[in-house]
Amino acid sequence: MQVYINSTGRYLPGKAVNNEEIESVLGLIHGKKSRLKRKILNSNGILQRHYAINDQQQTTISNSDMAANAGMNCIDESYLAPAKIQMLSCATSQGDMVLPGFGSMVQAALNLSEVELHTSHGICSSSMMALKTAFNNIRCQDSDNALVIASELTSRLFKHSRYEQVTDQAVDFNAEFLRWMLSDGAGALLLENQPRPTGRSLRIDWIKSFSHANVFPVCMSVGQSKDEEQKTWQDYSSYGEAEQAGALLLRQDVRLLDNIVAVGVQGFLKLIAQGHVDPHKIDHVLCHFSSKYFKNKIFEMLEVSGASIAEEKWYTNLYQRGNTGCASIFIMLDEFIKTHELKAGETLFCMVPESGRFNCAYMHLTVVG
Repeated sequence: MQVYINSTGRYLPGKAVNNEEIESVLGLIHGKKSRLKRKILNSNGILQRHYAINDQQQTTISNSDMAANAGMNCIDESYLAPAKIQMLSCATSQGDMVLPGFGSMVQAALNLSEVELHTSHGICSSSMMALKTAFNNIRCQDSDNALVIASELTSRLFKHSRYEQVTDQAVDFNAEFLRWMLSDGAGALLLENQPRPTGRSLRIDWIKSFSHANVFPVCMSVGQSKDEEQKTWQDYSSYGEAEQAGALLLRQDVRLLDNIVAVGVQGFLKLIAQGHVDPHKIDHVLCHFSSKYFKNKIFEMLEVSGASIAEEKWYTNLYQRGNTGCASIFIMLDEFIKTHELKAGETLFCMVPESGRFNCAYMHLTVVG
């Protein structure tokens, strides 16, 4: 059974926020401008992004509603009525609520009836996990179609008030780093067991991933303070105590970050060795790298490995749309196919390295129609 991406959609909240406006939206920590912001922005290359909070740090739209908007955009671009959708598979790093699952909230927001439901929880690669679940569901003929949505609303974690609750007045680098890296948005894909009646479809040839959680320590996380290796946010006597300890801040262990390039390239080389992909036959590469810095590192390592792909084949919208976590690859794919005249037979290779505990996901697509 073949599976096709027949429609895509996206939702980016509010107006684009440039680098000079970030702190006016997120707020100044203890009333002081960041000394790290400029350095981190110069490294990641992001010029603008979108936030689902306003300059009073008030949420303007929920994560589930962003997901629903992306889903409706995707459905509107399709030949399928909402009532015909058989499966909903959703991904996010943090929903609006701890429970129930994110997918339940999105289903309600979309008002979809009696769908098979799946929620994928994780960081950047969780969208690919949600996609593979839907992909396999259709391949097994349990469903004829599936709506897959990934959405992130990280800005709520970056409000100045979050950092000001921590007892330690000095915000450590690992806690502040992602404040200048991540932003909000949602993307959606509609999968069906046959191509579109007119126009282009993308046949999913395969989706594969390799996790390295058994090898590396945690690199990106929420739920643990910088001084506690075993104690998590739920082990404190109160949520307030956990917040004061900094256990609710989003952290990135930057000392481990370069490993993401190595494991990502190693996974690509493994796929070549297994015969799943031929770098000479790839027409387009969509890679979710979080920073311009990592793009250069990937290029260098691929060249050394003898598996380089010409730079003109690579596409990214990171610099204009920002890093929207697990939603990035869907938003990227939506914008790519709507701005490029793809021909039947062309191939797309998608790669999503995740630094949470180093999981890397890959997908191969072929244009049909």
